[in-house]
Amino acid sequence: MAINYLYPDFEVLRDTQRCITCRVCERQCANEVHSFDKDTNRMVADDSKCVNCHRCVSLCPTHALKIVKTDHCFKANANWKGEVIQNIYRQAGSGGVLLASMGTPKDYPVYWDKMLINASQVTNPSIDPLREPMETRTYLGQKTPKIKRDENGKIITDTPPQLTLNIPIMFSAMSYGSISYNAHKSLALAAEKLGIYYNTGEGGLHEDFYTYGKNTIVQVASGRFGVHPDYLNTGAAIEIKMGQGAKPGIGGHLPGAKIGEDISKTRMIPEHADAISPAPHHDIYSIEDLRQLVYALKEATEYKKPIIVKVAAVHNISAIASGIARSGADIIAIDGFRGGTGAAPAMIRDNVGIPIELALASVDRRLRQEGIRNNVSLVVGGSIRSSADVIKAIALGADAIYVATSALLALGCHLCRTCQLGKCNWGIATQRPELVKRLNPEIGSERLVNLITAWNHEIKEMMGGMGINSIEALRGNRLMLRGIGLTETELEILGIMHAGQ
Repeated sequence: MAINYLYPDFEVLRDTQRCITCRVCERQCANEVHSFDKDTNRMVADDSKCVNCHRCVSLCPTHALKIVKTDHCFKANANWKGEVIQNIYRQAGSGGVLLASMGTPKDYPVYWDKMLINASQVTNPSIDPLREPMETRTYLGQKTPKIKRDENGKIITDTPPQLTLNIPIMFSAMSYGSISYNAHKSLALAAEKLGIYYNTGEGGLHEDFYTYGKNTIVQVASGRFGVHPDYLNTGAAIEIKMGQGAKPGIGGHLPGAKIGEDISKTRMIPEHADAISPAPHHDIYSIEDLRQLVYALKEATEYKKPIIVKVAAVHNISAIASGIARSGADIIAIDGFRGGTGAAPAMIRDNVGIPIELALASVDRRLRQEGIRNNVSLVVGGSIRSSADVIKAIALGADAIYVATSALLALGCHLCRTCQLGKCNWGIATQRPELVKRLNPEIGSERLVNLITAWNHEIKEMMGGMGINSIEALRGNRLMLRGIGLTETELEILGIMHAGQ
């Protein structure tokens, strides 16, 4: 029906004077946008299939291509915008839930951009990180509340199990299945080189990656995919996934089309069968139930590994975190509503959850007020885009941060937001062998190392500018932050003063 016709979101513009009909664009496009017209002896494009991944633009040898946003529009209406109208047309025609990838593109406030960092001047001089030592090493896990000594007066150094990070940054959970083998290997190699950790996500761990176990966080999600004793004991830490920032309150879904032989073996499920994670863990309906799983995992790993509990940032997050801190967990990971995902219902991605900045500040304050802040470490994620975001997160109370979308961008992702289709032209969110091989793990890991190394340099520069020489001195130091353009309520939740005060 004509009513169902929707004009393409993007248009492929081809400079016919530059195009040499080499057909690189045709060979490189997994979405079959480009084709060669023998009758006219020229390349043509089907705009309706374009997802704006920029693969053709990047590889065109004569730079004859560019992708532009279409100027076709609906009649202007502040309430009924074109996107809303199109979504109604799509659902009226299909009766289905609209899926979307990555973080929300909605124009919600980004609180990182409304906070400024303090700098030292005369009475508290700055520190030059090029000439003076600067400590960015971080330890995650329960902290001993006071120094203990033996009968001879020597300090007892036995502590609960800890994760040691050379840089307070880790690669967040992205499962094998949602991303490719080569993407997973890039993350593992980079984590090993940097002295940090990467997270398996809820898809288990491919046997080839057991060698990176000392830099691996293994995840236990509601579907328990790929969970067995060897898996648990291989990782440096275990993360119980209760929620995810991009889709709080719901489970996961990996389409059967992505589940080939390797992923089937790793996840311990049949080939080509949809992998559906339930919304809740069916053995967890209270903090007491969570505590039982925490200690079951500790028992299974001889109390040698810290246990992380990951939750989405929601309205009562401070109360939730307080309960988790009393469950025996060593680390709480909080994922904000801007977090990425391979696939989520668009309405949930764009409307459920709260910003990570407000959640972090609220949790840190609650745990300090209750005197249990040292019981757990806090790790936060959900659109950490730069070293400045890292600094601000730590000043608000985080011990370390998770990055995922930033890492994928470093690997070549162009945020075309169609991960759920499995046609990633950059070899990241796909299982098609001819596409997976486009991502070289050695080159990918080098780019990840470069990114985190650059951020680390900038972190040291900013800390030096504040007159601080260690991450420990920055953690929870809200005096180093000032807000701009924030309401009194927002300033109160963040626990910072307005610029000029």
